[in-house]
Order: sequence, then C-alpha cells, then structure tokens
Amino acid sequence: MFDALTKRLEAIFDRLRGRGVLTEENIQEALREVRVALLEADVNFRVVKSFIERVRERAVGQDVLKSLTPGQQVVKVVHDELVSLLGGSGHRLAMAAHPPTVILVMGLQGSGKTTTVGKLGRHFQREGYHPLLVTADVYRPAAVEQLKTLGRQLDLPVAGDPARAPVPICQEARELARERGLTPVLVDTAGRLHVDEVMLEELRQLKRAVEPHHVLLVADAMTGQDAVTMAERFGQAVGIDGVILTKLDGDSRGGAALSLRAVTGRPIVFVGVGEKLDALEPFHPERLASRILGMGDIVSLVEKVQATVDEADAEALAQKLREDSFTLDDFAAQLRQVKKMGPLDQLMEMLPFGKGVNLDANLDTSELGRFEAIINSMTPEERRSPQVINGSRRTRIARGSGTTVQDVNRLLKQHAQLRRMMKEIKRMQGRGGRLRRALPFLPR
Repeated sequence: MFDALTKRLEAIFDRLRGRGVLTEENIQEALREVRVALLEADVNFRVVKSFIERVRERAVGQDVLKSLTPGQQVVKVVHDELVSLLGGSGHRLAMAAHPPTVILVMGLQGSGKTTTVGKLGRHFQREGYHPLLVTADVYRPAAVEQLKTLGRQLDLPVAGDPARAPVPICQEARELARERGLTPVLVDTAGRLHVDEVMLEELRQLKRAVEPHHVLLVADAMTGQDAVTMAERFGQAVGIDGVILTKLDGDSRGGAALSLRAVTGRPIVFVGVGEKLDALEPFHPERLASRILGMGDIVSLVEKVQATVDEADAEALAQKLREDSFTLDDFAAQLRQVKKMGPLDQLMEMLPFGKGVNLDANLDTSELGRFEAIINSMTPEERRSPQVINGSRRTRIARGSGTTVQDVNRLLKQHAQLRRMMKEIKRMQGRGGRLRRALPFLPR
C-alpha cells in the first residue's frame, strides 16, 4: 500500500534525521522533494500546495529548529499534517434513534459497489446488528443474484425484485426491516459506466423517496484523481455523507486517499483492503499517516490478531516462545493462522520494522501444501532443531516431499526470519501495554 510514496518519504526524512542541526534551507530542500513525491503519487496539485505550505509554516519555527532532534520534529509535523489532510479522526456512522437505519450506497460500475454492500453487511453483523441487504439495481442482469449469493454466504436476508422499480423496492424493504427488527438497511443502487444526468436524477429521486440516514459513495482507489473527480461530481449533484475507498491494498500511489477529504469535504468512512467479505475496515487517518511514513500500524495489527487468534492457541505458543522451542510444526500452524488475517505483505506493513523482514508475502494454498509436505518429510529431531539439517538431509527431505532443495532452503530461511521477528517484537514491549494485552503469546 503506497509503497512508492513511502519509500520516497522515508529516504527524505532519513537524511533529515541524520543531520545534527537543521537550517531553514535544509527544510525547504526536503519539502521540495516531498512536494514532488506527492505529485508523483497523483495527489491533487492544489492539495499538495496547501499541505506543503502548512508544513513549511510549522517546520521552520524556532521550536523545531532549536529542538534537540529537529529531524524528528519535522517528521512529526508532516505526520500531524497528514492526519489532518486525511480527516483528523475516524468517522463512525451513527445509527438512527428509531430503527431501521437506511444506508444508500452508490457508485460507478466496476468500483466494487455490490461486493462492498456485502462487506458492509458483514461489518455490521460483527458489530451485533442484523442487516438487510437490498438490491435496487434493476438494470444489471446479475446484480440481484450477486447480492443474493453474498447474502447466502453471510446468512443475511436480501430484498429486491428486478421486475419492480427502485423506489418501491426500497420503501417496502424499509417496512420489512421495521417489521422484522432488522437494521441497518443497506441499499445497493444501480451503477453506470460513467457519470450521466439520467443516473444522477434517478439517485436524487431515490434519495428523496427513501430519506436515507447515510449516503455513501464507493470509489476505486486505483483510479486516482478520477475517483476524486467522480466523488466531487456525486457530492455536488446528489449529496454524499462519506466515501468508501475500495482496492486500497492495490493502490501503490495514494492520490485518491490523500486528496478525497480536502477536495470533497466528506470523510473516508471505510476502506476495502482485499477481496474477502471481511476485508473492509473503518478508516483511521492517524493509522494510515503512520503507515505512509513507515512507522507501522500496531493498533490495526492488534485488532486483526484479537479477531483471529484463539486465546488457548496463543497461550500455548507463549509457552513455546518463552522456552525458545518454536519448532517447524509450530511454524506451519502459525502460517495457517496468519493466512486468516490476510496477505503477509499487508501485515508486515503494520510493523515498524516489518519492511526489513523479507517473508514471502504471497503464500497461497499450493505453497502452504508444499511447506506442509516438507515438514512432514522431516524427522522429529529435524522439526525440533532445524540447525541439524545439513546438505544431505535437505536433499532427502526434498526428495521425500516431492519438492526441491531450494524449497526446503526457503522454508528454513523463513522459519529463521520469523524467530528473529519474534525477538524484535520482544524488544518492542516498551510501546505501551496494548501489544502485550492483545498478543499474550509474546515472550516476556
């Protein structure tokens, strides 16, 4: 996520931190590089200009220049301004005092709108609500069936009839939700290949008739400034309360995320970070700002772990780590656990030191099967003490597992890297108690 921008900014600020004393000229030079990096990341040029001016005004102040760590102070200023640019704080959707809460979801075709409605259903389901999915897209032939399929996967009710008009579909769905005690009502509206007046007028009519509590726009992060322009158009023509930015995990630049709030005046409410139905996260400006600057995102990692790791398994692993007996069998079990939390590259980005650990970030089912076959071909002694595995043993293990010696070497290397990472986490225990409480298996 935003790899190119993060690398550029890290290089710029590493040079600043390396200077014992900073001058105004040093800061101006660094900010010129930051400006170029943001423009190359496809951030709106007006947003870049305003951002750089705010940072410059604060960074050349005497409190920064005369501090003991001026380089660190400049980075803090940039971090604070990034948080402000992204919205300051997370935006939580308020539920109606008298249910059901109606949420209207709109966007162009191809932005992931229908899937996002399913992901919203999963999010509210986890929050303890009982959502109703509604398909008001009567034009796309597969729209109704797609949402029904998502509803079956989530065990959620779905309302909609392609033979009826969108307004009565939504009105009846709201009454159905009220009768059954369902909330929120998540309405998937019809998309178009482009923004046109006919589409906008239909959305205006639907909004007037249904009177939703929230209107959310789904935008594709990978389209950059096109997503920002589209959001601005929808906001002016229909009115929106917030944006759901999809495909953020595939966006290497970050232009849409960094421009949307400033251009539209509306917050990013959720971000899509994968294809699975649970890959929708509330948007936290301060967390994204930290990740952009290479500082990691421990809080989000903790939340993922808490939602995935079984407490008994965590305690068992804690004992093994305390005894320094983390075997290859344990390694295989942990790989399966980590896969439940999402791609490894996304998880490693959340750790401040994560970019320095070169774990394979694209483990798929076949890769995991190879690793299990390799481990199963080892003797109990080899699983307990991988250091005894010499060249002849590697050849025997590869032959017995139907893999190559290179596969065996890669497995052993990743196991060693994970053990080093655990030791690094142990040294990070000073980062407050949240990591300790959420990850009880960490060595004490």
